[in-house]
Amino acid sequence: MAIRLVQGYGIEHQWTPYEGIAPALARAVIASEDNLFCEQALGFDFAALGRQIRAWRDGQRPRGASTITMQTAKNLLLWPGRDPVRKALEAWLTPQVALLWSKRRVLEVYLNIVEFGPGIYGVEAAARAHFGKRSSQITTREAALLAAVLPLPLHWSAASPSAHVRQRAAIIEHRMDQIQPLLGCAR
Repeated sequence: MAIRLVQGYGIEHQWTPYEGIAPALARAVIASEDNLFCEQALGFDFAALGRQIRAWRDGQRPRGASTITMQTAKNLLLWPGRDPVRKALEAWLTPQVALLWSKRRVLEVYLNIVEFGPGIYGVEAAARAHFGKRSSQITTREAALLAAVLPLPLHWSAASPSAHVRQRAAIIEHRMDQIQPLLGCAR
């Protein structure tokens, strides 16, 4: 948030307890960012990490294997970027977050601190800025649109989504149905 403030963006943020957030938002974020969130030990997706290490060894550019727990640790305690120091600190902090907080608490913190647009932090600010409503009133489609912009929140908009963002949102909605049995911790 401090970085966006220095960059000249305002800060829109309002903390909302997990119970006050539409359930579709947690499901959409899990479907978009981390399908196995509820099943992970220590906040890591070890299979995805292994695939990315193999890709790196084979000379390919790793795509990333960040989990919601890893992103929460990074967004809460570290700085953006891909430098090795930040990645090492993130790897050290992630299991601590996973051991100290329940999955529901990790989701609550993540949903309240993730950036959904320039200077727009958390689902409450995002729901108000993009849809003119509270986060508790967000529909499944709107939740999918918000989740769809997370990889590039400074470039993509849930309020006026491009064709690409609309397509991503449709995939996320479909995935939300597919992974329903894996969403026990988000209830």
